[in-house]
Amino acid sequence: MEEIIFPNQIRMYRRLRGRSMQELADHLGVSLSAISKIEKGYRRVDQEQLVRVAEFLDCTLQDLFVNEQNSQQEIVQAWRREQERRNKINEKTGLKTLGAGLRQIRNEKNLTLIEVAESADMTLSVYHRIEMGQREVSDKEFKNISKALSMEPEALREAIKGLEDKGMLEEIIQRNDAKYKLLSTPRGAISSFGTANPENVKISVFGLAGNNGNILVDFEQETKKVLRPSILSGKKEAYALNLCTRSLGSLLPTRSVLFVDPQDVVSVGDIAVYYVSETEAMVISVREDDNGRLYGMRWNPDEKIEINNNDLNKIHKVVAIYL
Repeated sequence: MEEIIFPNQIRMYRRLRGRSMQELADHLGVSLSAISKIEKGYRRVDQEQLVRVAEFLDCTLQDLFVNEQNSQQEIVQAWRREQERRNKINEKTGLKTLGAGLRQIRNEKNLTLIEVAESADMTLSVYHRIEMGQREVSDKEFKNISKALSMEPEALREAIKGLEDKGMLEEIIQRNDAKYKLLSTPRGAISSFGTANPENVKISVFGLAGNNGNILVDFEQETKKVLRPSILSGKKEAYALNLCTRSLGSLLPTRSVLFVDPQDVVSVGDIAVYYVSETEAMVISVREDDNGRLYGMRWNPDEKIEINNNDLNKIHKVVAIYL
């Protein structure tokens, strides 16, 4: 059974960079089908692969995961449905009992998740999902886990059965279920905004189409309001911009909304808004040259934007995109 990772933004950034699925597949040395499953959040990628994806797409690791008010809501919904389906399967196959038993025995031996995962030759994500009762375990994997816990496989099975017979695993299973419900509502899902007072969870959107692919920004002329992502909670300087430009081609619809935090630190790989004047801005990808100097890149057509050190305060980080 393939792992499910947190819904990701790999497809969005791949399209944003103008790269094909086949190019990404070749870069990772996997099939085209595997890339499709990875982008949909159906297939697990390990840490090394994630780093390679981020390097290939010129973005940060954090950028690859779905953020608040993210555009890929269909992926989030599909991920939830798949989680629910596998959760029901796990209930029937006793995986919750297995996971709870492993957690109890690991804690009794004063071992951490990382220690057991590494000793069992697994990623932390894989082993964590086993303890959560969300992943099946092969015979080989069970033997590796047994070895990591300094036990024989049969002795481990008997120990878990003994804990179950004593009723010691039910509380752990309940805690895991509660944690699962929390994790099954990814950061950025609409439910995280609350509904007590709609005005408190709205953020103003600005921006009109300008010349040469730029955006005209008048902070006294609001065009609409949208739900405020929780990532911007308490940040009074944050705002939202209409992506009313064709400078990115057809990679993102012009109806997209950019959520901007001017107080966040901009680094290489970020998408940002660069103000060429007080009322005019352009959307850029922040890059670094061989001398360590930052510059911006625009597409359709490709255009390198020189950035002076004195202009760094004019670059505002885009922390989320809503399509």
